[in-house]
Amino acid sequence: MADGNDDGEGGTIVDPRRLHEAARIAEALVFASAGPVSQSYIADRLPRGVDVLHVMRELKGLYAGRGVNLVQVDDGWAFRTAPDLSFVIRTDETEVRKLSRAALEVLSIIAYHQPVTRAEIEDIRGVQTSRGTLDVLMEAGWVRFRGRRRTPGRPVTFGTTRDFLDHFGLEELRDLPGLEELKGAGLLSGRIPSNFQVPLPLGEDELAEDEDPITQLDLEELGLLTPGGKEDE
Repeated sequence: MADGNDDGEGGTIVDPRRLHEAARIAEALVFASAGPVSQSYIADRLPRGVDVLHVMRELKGLYAGRGVNLVQVDDGWAFRTAPDLSFVIRTDETEVRKLSRAALEVLSIIAYHQPVTRAEIEDIRGVQTSRGTLDVLMEAGWVRFRGRRRTPGRPVTFGTTRDFLDHFGLEELRDLPGLEELKGAGLLSGRIPSNFQVPLPLGEDELAEDEDPITQLDLEELGLLTPGGKEDE
């Protein structure tokens, strides 16, 4: 760890002992969680005046050469096995999730074109997308309903989740493979529009300008909640 005399942003002097204690707290919070821990959650539990991003970056450097790495996933942090050692912990009992070609194509389009509607997915693929394909991706926790487009019919928009980033070892959407890499792997067809670009990532709860948030009535309409707000089994 650095000596902690600077908080990394405003130049505030921080007692090295407080910085060390902050690092211990952050380390414990991430270690105790099965999933990524949001940076804001960590910040709320650190000593006052300590810059959380500075602490997390220092911890990330500390774990960089170890068997377990501290990685950033969107706006969260998690401990993960070092990529070059992942083979050591694989067992025959480990279930490897395998997606169909259609599901891979849909997942790729959602990741690169979000927020995107089902009609837009079908327009890009050139074929109809079955409800089952989207269900598989949502059950895996990799795709979510983002909102509803402010266009006639108010179609639902889809986007990826933090679990998607975590599963594929990505800190943010900018870390996705390039378009040519995906085409080379056969995950995207040659029908991708010429103006297709990797989107700038939005925050988990941040909506695009042409989106409205999903409400309880929307969830009931989509069959995700029964009338009265109870989730379907």
